[in-house]
Amino acid sequence: MKSSIRLGAGSGFWGDGMDPAMELLDKGELDYLCFDFLAELTMALLQRQKQKHPSAGYVPDAVAYMKAMMPLARERGTRLISNGGGVNPRAAAEAVVREARDAGLHGTRVALIEGDDLLGDIDVMLDAGVPLTHMDTGATNFAEIRKRVVSANVYTDCSGIIESLHERADVVVAGRVSDNAVYVGPIMHTFGWKHDAAHIDRVAAAVALGHIVECASACTGGMSSRFDQMPMMGKVGFPWFDFHADGSAEIGKVAGSGGRIDQHTIKEHMVYEIGDPNNYLMPDGVADFTSLRLSDAGPDRVRVSGVRGKPAPDMLKLVIGYSDGWIGESIAFFPWPHAFERARKARQTTLERFERLGLKAEQVHFDFIGINTLHGPAAPLPTPEQAAHLNEVGLRVAVKTHSMEEADKVRRAGANLWIMGPGGTSFGAPIKPRPVVSLWPTLIPRAFVKQRVEVLEA
Repeated sequence: MKSSIRLGAGSGFWGDGMDPAMELLDKGELDYLCFDFLAELTMALLQRQKQKHPSAGYVPDAVAYMKAMMPLARERGTRLISNGGGVNPRAAAEAVVREARDAGLHGTRVALIEGDDLLGDIDVMLDAGVPLTHMDTGATNFAEIRKRVVSANVYTDCSGIIESLHERADVVVAGRVSDNAVYVGPIMHTFGWKHDAAHIDRVAAAVALGHIVECASACTGGMSSRFDQMPMMGKVGFPWFDFHADGSAEIGKVAGSGGRIDQHTIKEHMVYEIGDPNNYLMPDGVADFTSLRLSDAGPDRVRVSGVRGKPAPDMLKLVIGYSDGWIGESIAFFPWPHAFERARKARQTTLERFERLGLKAEQVHFDFIGINTLHGPAAPLPTPEQAAHLNEVGLRVAVKTHSMEEADKVRRAGANLWIMGPGGTSFGAPIKPRPVVSLWPTLIPRAFVKQRVEVLEA
């Protein structure tokens, strides 16, 4: 049995840079390169794509990355693991197999993991008495949105990944496993750990390390409060970590790559997207972030040790997406002099156009871009003296409606400003209405989730 393995972070989101992942694959001496492509809303959007085209529903980048990386991964002996299957892991895996064949990589084994898509099981759970209570608001009126549901994906543990690696998969394509499961799976597979009492702390350590690196450059200088001290972020290095059988690890990056790794960059991402630091609940286990210790292990290298944890929870998070109306949007920009006054006049004119067009809206929201877009009502409006020095101000309006037809009135009102608006008004292309998919997160018993693994071979 190995005493340690090296895992690399190949992506932090759908749209991340491929070049840092290729650098890591080429120079990182990795056993595994892992990719996180999914966000909660991504699943609902992918489900809509699949409803229109049955062969769609996966993250296109997931296939493009595998196409680019499989030849070098075979040469380096690195196995590739991603959740880029989205809501259609089978189609994604079949596409990867085709790319492997076209590249002459015969014998490549591609595992697909299904079982997280519970769209067809909602009524079964309701009939069984599962309340599907909204976990953020406590709402129990799920019946009101039932007919508008477009997706339902549960965060699963790494069991399917472990099985895939046991079946000698070179590439693993999963759906909505937890973000850190793509790291926990190969760790548990390598060391033969189980989801049992004997391995609680070690699994928790794997969860903690997976969380630290899952957003890739977010722990090598990205999003840092010390942004001005981070070198060459355009050439940032993605992190790797050596994970040891005792649950300790060292995090590093390729020598000469951009960004930085130190205790502060690690801490900054440790607190990202967590609630209770004593109980970081994941499908594989619960990590206590207050127990771990950080220490310097060399230039751009940090050691993590001492992680304690608790058993995996009995309930798993199910994220249900449902159709929730439409958004109409318009943006215009106004120049000096009197930029702010022009924007305020345009706001008044827009509201008058909405009234004349008979707009039926649930919500109407305006931002003065450059003044209160980010801070909203907490941002003070400029005084007349301050406004006189503003070079330019933008006006954005976003309106939520029940129908596409009503949302399209927002686009039309925005286009009316081309002539009706103040002199000097500037525009981009009119923005088309877009459907809104809202989320209903809830908890369900683990017993309703059954992962299925199938291995395809090129």
